[in-house]
Amino acid sequence: MARVLLNQHRKKRLEVGHPWIFQSEVLEIQGDVEPGEIVEVTNHKGYFLAKGYINPASQMIVRILSYDQKEEIDYDFFLRKIKQAAEFRTRFVDNPRACRVIYGEADFLPGLIVDRYEDTLVVQVLSLGMEKRIDWIRDALVEVFAPTGIYLRNDVHVRELEGLTQGKEVLYGECPREVLIEENGLKYYVDIVEGQKTGFFYDQRENRASIAPLMKGWGEKHGITLTSMEVEGETKQVPVDKRGKVVKNPFWDGAEVLECFTHTGSFTLNACKHGAKKVTALDISDHAIETAKRNITLNGFLHRVDFVVANAFDYLRENVEAGKSWDVVILDPPAFAKSRGAVKGACRGYKDINLNGMKLVRSGGFLVTASCSYHMSPELFLQTIQEAAVDAKKILRLIEWRGAGKDHPQISGADEAHYLKFAIFEVRDRR
Repeated sequence: MARVLLNQHRKKRLEVGHPWIFQSEVLEIQGDVEPGEIVEVTNHKGYFLAKGYINPASQMIVRILSYDQKEEIDYDFFLRKIKQAAEFRTRFVDNPRACRVIYGEADFLPGLIVDRYEDTLVVQVLSLGMEKRIDWIRDALVEVFAPTGIYLRNDVHVRELEGLTQGKEVLYGECPREVLIEENGLKYYVDIVEGQKTGFFYDQRENRASIAPLMKGWGEKHGITLTSMEVEGETKQVPVDKRGKVVKNPFWDGAEVLECFTHTGSFTLNACKHGAKKVTALDISDHAIETAKRNITLNGFLHRVDFVVANAFDYLRENVEAGKSWDVVILDPPAFAKSRGAVKGACRGYKDINLNGMKLVRSGGFLVTASCSYHMSPELFLQTIQEAAVDAKKILRLIEWRGAGKDHPQISGADEAHYLKFAIFEVRDRR
């Protein structure tokens, strides 16, 4: 087996669990190597550290598969790792039939993503080493999950960095274009062929559920109080408005919510489930709004949701100028910084939406905000929000700080996996 010797003065990233070896860390390669084959990785003295597959054409020259020199990288290896990944989800995910079942490096299968949508698996192969072993991967997935179909969503640019082409195709069985799933007790239609990524964003599952405490307790702020009244011969507590008129809306105590970048309507659905009185769901995409509308109708919440097709930056700014306000504003934008060089512009974007977002929150209400840009560090994200709060003359109280869900575990020492930042702030006026 060929060996890759590492530089003596490199950072000891591999020893703390980082699964990638970069070209700049390599001292020399001993032996002839075939792209995609398994190599041993050693320190500069030849002491074994790990083994993985090599791609000399990639800046990420080796991805680590095992730290056991005797472990064979064969079909049984993939079967074992996939079984372990499935067992992990069964333990930690409420509905393991709708989650990310393999998360690449974090499941010790670098370059492989698998999302489960009931009886359909959607796979992304992001590296040459995994591409060469796709038959083993397919057979192991069939043995562990017994799916009716496996669909390849290899339509991602990162494959080109590995010398691979992009494409989409059925890998096994029969794959319906649309699958019905359940998450947090809510149902969603998922388009596995044209939906973003593999069709759905599972990483926000727990974050979506965490907004539940924000959705009730707003009746008094809306001018509604409980008054004792005689109803059908019994004295009951009845909600009445400022004029003393009985409020018949069963969600009178619920929040008025604005969700920007709604995509599939996921935060809107969780808001409605937990008692929101009214939600405005906004996205720039007509297709996204139609998808959200289908999901919200499916769950029986259509009468509580208004839909807006608009640019979120413009909409937020216009509503600030119009003096509008909501109890809860939710901002879950796509990644603004897809490279290190884009961070400065991304900061401006995050500051803009959060500044106007918190201006639209009634004093004592909540701003729910997220960033899925890896290059936007947690510290920089919080700093950007704080700068927005200063300019908006708001005082923020951090209530919740979270990352990706349990089906997206993180390897210590591999900061690249720490991409998702999610926060809930109480917003107060600074007078």
